[in-house]
Amino acid sequence: MRVSYLVCYDISDDKRLRRVFQIMRGFGDHLQYSVFECQLTAMDLARCRAMLAGVIHHDEDQVLFVSLGPAEGRGERVITALGKAYSPIDAPCIVV
Repeated sequence: MRVSYLVCYDISDDKRLRRVFQIMRGFGDHLQYSVFECQLTAMDLARCRAMLAGVIHHDEDQVLFVSLGPAEGRGERVITALGKAYSPIDAPCIVV
């Protein structure tokens, strides 16, 4: 069973930030700067966490996994915004 997660990260080093971004691109949809929406199995979640654990500095960086519940039966993604309207990112994002 797949579960939807909102994954947000705060990485203090630009090199590690780029590596985390590249890892996350393989697991979900890039929503905003350091925010991804991922639909993960338990195995996917464990693999994602292990890959990130090997990159981040645990005393300086933070990655949050927010469970949004089962992916099945959720229907379409519902995102509302306050301020600037949300628009999906279709173009590849380049972090320099």
